[in-house]
Amino acid sequence: MIEVSSDRTDEVVPLQQTLGYTFSDIRLLNKALTHKSYVNERSESLKHNERFEFLGDSVLDVLVSDYLVCEFSDYAEGTLSKIRAAVVNETCLADLARKIELGKYLLLGKGEDLSGGRDKSSILADAFEAVAGALFRDGGLESASKVFLPLLKDEISNFSHSWDFRDFKSELQEYTQNKWVCTPTYKVVNELGPDHAKKFEVTVTIKNQVKGQGLGRSKKEAEQGAAKMAMEKFSETPKDRK
Repeated sequence: MIEVSSDRTDEVVPLQQTLGYTFSDIRLLNKALTHKSYVNERSESLKHNERFEFLGDSVLDVLVSDYLVCEFSDYAEGTLSKIRAAVVNETCLADLARKIELGKYLLLGKGEDLSGGRDKSSILADAFEAVAGALFRDGGLESASKVFLPLLKDEISNFSHSWDFRDFKSELQEYTQNKWVCTPTYKVVNELGPDHAKKFEVTVTIKNQVKGQGLGRSKKEAEQGAAKMAMEKFSETPKDRK
């Protein structure tokens, strides 16, 4: 690995201060900040950050997965996977990279730099992952967790409280099976409107008690609405949460 000049070492000091972590091997951080466009314009002996990007992707997945399993014990596996995917994606990671002003520390080729590469979401997200991979190599998983988990927690919280992407029927079924060893029962209780614009009203019953009601243009949509209402009730009830 090529040595890092004293000027470059000084350049990345503010980034390390922002991260709250000082690299033992500054070459790792420098490599994580080196885009392939920079390497292509210079020497074949230089190495870009794509291998660290690959590693960092796995590191962030582990950190987010472990946190989700610990903090959201009543969420179904499928829901946890969706939250993780929403957090560890290009848009979210690029936004986090902007928060720590990662773009200004990147080594980019002249063309990439002139075309606004320092604010391109794809480049920033990849660099964020690469820095995570480099920090893992330098200090291990515990150090990576201390640095990156605080950055990720707000995003995790935002997505975990969003109802937009969740499969409520699957989540409710897993919840009731784990808690009461039973499954929800759905029933169409009403059909409204003409055939070309019919709506279905569905209830969901758990242990002989109606826990939710939904209205939709299809039975499936109505069932999702009923399951959502039930899960919202359980989420608001302290005794039903661990």
